Amino acid sequence: MPSLNSCTFIGRLGKDPEMKYTPSGKPVTGFSLAVDHNRKLESGEWEQDTEWVRVVAWGDLAERSAEHLRKGRLTYVEGRMKTRSWVGHDDGVKHYATEIIANRAFALDRRPEDGTVAAPIEVAERTDLEDLPF
Repeated sequence: MPSLNSCTFIGRLGKDPEMKYTPSGKPVTGFSLAVDHNRKLESGEWEQDTEWVRVVAWGDLAERSAEHLRKGRLTYVEGRMKTRSWVGHDDGVKHYATEIIANRAFALDRRPEDGTVAAPIEVAERTDLEDLPF
C-alpha cells in the first residue's frame, strides 16, 4: 500500500540560517521556523500557540536558503518529516530529533533590510535518500 510523508509550513525564521558542509563537501543548512496556531478559548479570548519546526536543506537549496532567508522573514517550506537519533558523546544517552527535510522553500514577504518588495525567491531540490548522512 502506498504511503505519504509530506509537510507544508508557513512561519517566520527564528534566527538566520546556518550553513555547514559535510565531510564530503555537500552543503547543508539548518533553520528553525516559528509556526503559530491561534485558537479561541471558552472565555472568547484568543490564545496563540507557537510550534518551532526544525528545517534542514541540502545542496543548492541549502546554499540559496542561507543566502536569501533571514531571521524574521515569512517563509514557505515543504518537505518530508525525518526523525534521526544519535548517542551523546558526553552522556552516552540516545537522543532523538525530528526535522523537516526541505525540498522547496521561499520567502513570502519583503526584504526587511531595504523595505523593497522582493519577488519570491524559490529554491528547490530533490535529494536522493542515498545522499543523506543519517
